[in-house]
Amino acid sequence: MTKKTKIVLIVVIVLFIVGMAFYPSLKRYFTPEENTDNAVKKDAPTTRKALNVNTQIVKYEDLEDNFPISGITLPDEEVDLSFETSGKIINIYFKEGTPVKKGELLAKINDDPLQAELKKLQAQIPLAEERVFRQKSLLAKDAVSKEAYEQVIMELGKLNADIDLAKARISQTELRAPFDGIIGLRLVSEGQYVSPATFIAKLTKVIPLKIEFSLSERHAGIIKDGTRLTFTVDGDLNRYEATVYAIESKLDTKTYTLKVRAMYPNLNGRTKPGRYVFIQLKLHEIKNTLTAPSEAIVAEMGRDIAYIYKDGKARQVTLTKGLRTASKVQIIKGLQPGDTLITSGIMQLRDGMPVIIE
Repeated sequence: MTKKTKIVLIVVIVLFIVGMAFYPSLKRYFTPEENTDNAVKKDAPTTRKALNVNTQIVKYEDLEDNFPISGITLPDEEVDLSFETSGKIINIYFKEGTPVKKGELLAKINDDPLQAELKKLQAQIPLAEERVFRQKSLLAKDAVSKEAYEQVIMELGKLNADIDLAKARISQTELRAPFDGIIGLRLVSEGQYVSPATFIAKLTKVIPLKIEFSLSERHAGIIKDGTRLTFTVDGDLNRYEATVYAIESKLDTKTYTLKVRAMYPNLNGRTKPGRYVFIQLKLHEIKNTLTAPSEAIVAEMGRDIAYIYKDGKARQVTLTKGLRTASKVQIIKGLQPGDTLITSGIMQLRDGMPVIIE
């Protein structure tokens, strides 16, 4: 390597070292605006974006605490119809699945022998009465003994008793409705021989209906005779009311539940027996109190808080709660009627945060 080359190499190395030493100063000198902008951005306060929220106006309303349970509808009365005697069915008067009235004749067994016996007995009545009249006249004249007169009286009484027995046997050949209701499907046909063990049809009274359900031991003490409850049935949006009329005398030792029955008028007969119902049993009721949705309240560091909308911002308030239901909470302190309560985005809110009401 020549002397000239060595000198050039040394100069280049020196210049590189000097350049590296002065590079930061030169960078700030040649790019002052960029550095200033970065400093401004660094020092500038960050702006918070407004959050879209839902709200509702706080107002007085009634608050109910309902306990949901399931039950089943039962007919007020139900019986499997059958004859009291044996014989051949000669007539069936009812139409399946139709309403019948109490005392209405539903079916008839052949009673020809009984009718003949009744006529025979009734034909003897005039002669027996005539004997009694003659014996009474003779007794007044002391022409017969008192025992002879009493004998004909007894014979007349026995004849009347036999007539009553024949009529009772004839009534046993008639099947009549014991109460108003709906007659079910018949299980026999005309001409069939039946006995008291033969079921003819089922009669069901559906107006009113009974509702049977069971309460746990914990809730057994909240219900009494006359307690009103509401219920719904599957596929029907309407809500119906029933009244408790009977409570079992003791808890079931296997399930530790108390069986209860309520009465539902079912005036139109629309609801059928055997349907499951969903009952709302009222545990507590508070009239005219401030309430808030459960989702609008959060617990924070041992206290309950909510947010209200004021001047475009969310303002945090501390609450004192009362009765709590599945969807609402009674507010004793912390809210006033007319406050705009924020009901959505609660976990994202902070005191003073700008919000927009959707």
